[in-house]
Amino acid sequence: MVPSFVSITAFLAISLETVLIPVVMKPAAYAALFVSSTVLAFPVQLQKRDDIDVDILQFALTLEHLENAFFKQALSNYTQDDFTNANFTEDFYTQLKYITHDEETHVSFLETALTAAGVTPVEACSYSFPVTTPQEFVQLAAIIDGVGISAYLGAAPLVTSKQYLTVAGSILATEALHQAASRNAVGEIPMANPFATPMGANAVYSLASQFIVSCPSSNMALPFRAYPALELAQGMPVAQNISVSFSAAGQLPSSQSYITFVSGLDVVPVAATVSDNLVSADVPAQLSGQSYAFLTSDNSQNLTDANILFGPAILEVTPLSPTFNTSLL
Repeated sequence: MVPSFVSITAFLAISLETVLIPVVMKPAAYAALFVSSTVLAFPVQLQKRDDIDVDILQFALTLEHLENAFFKQALSNYTQDDFTNANFTEDFYTQLKYITHDEETHVSFLETALTAAGVTPVEACSYSFPVTTPQEFVQLAAIIDGVGISAYLGAAPLVTSKQYLTVAGSILATEALHQAASRNAVGEIPMANPFATPMGANAVYSLASQFIVSCPSSNMALPFRAYPALELAQGMPVAQNISVSFSAAGQLPSSQSYITFVSGLDVVPVAATVSDNLVSADVPAQLSGQSYAFLTSDNSQNLTDANILFGPAILEVTPLSPTFNTSLL
């Protein structure tokens, strides 16, 4: 079972002061962790400015510090035998060691890039990861890598330096390989969606802070803020076209609100119903794989600070069987 995150709204929302056995998730396991449309999900509207690249690199380093600590703690806490006894293969354990090496390299690379730009890199924070078994670790690893992918992809249009953009793209591709390995190991389809999901910095920040206990006071304050948490109130994974319910860290609106689902390049608002302090909506047919949900005040498909009330919640949506047209050969 995946751990119950009491507040993953404390995970990727860094404080400004951020096995081949299918796993059935506890209701809170994917808590607050990222009409067909190709509108991109950028919940925070950052303006390009001279130092935006520095902000993005610092934010990327913040996330890489988190991933670096997460994988190193796990490999310190669990032996190869622990993983094989949990039905993971020796080959997968070896892959985890490569992933850990990659995360350490990403941290070192970003620190060097920031130092070369005349900026003091942010340091690692203190973290708390709600995992007690190898299975919980691998399941959470897939989620964290997915959020990291969404972060890099969402920040890409804001990067002004082509060199930095190439670096970000290179790291993103490696993070996608990491997630694919973990998803496959826990019985999830690695390529469940034809497109990765871009997500804005505030949304990523809202997720990441839930793993962060405290950060050095010397770290620069990042220009992002966390949204109030939204948490899936049932087990995972879920299926398309079924009703799902969420709990929110605050008073639910009395007026009509919407669950705006984000998956791949699709942003799909669905009218929400409120009952017994839960907000519910049907999972759209467009969703597949690791997806996100926001409670919004409108159905504009344009996610902004102004209309996001709570979120994002993370939900894993079981993909349909693949189809393709062989007549195109």
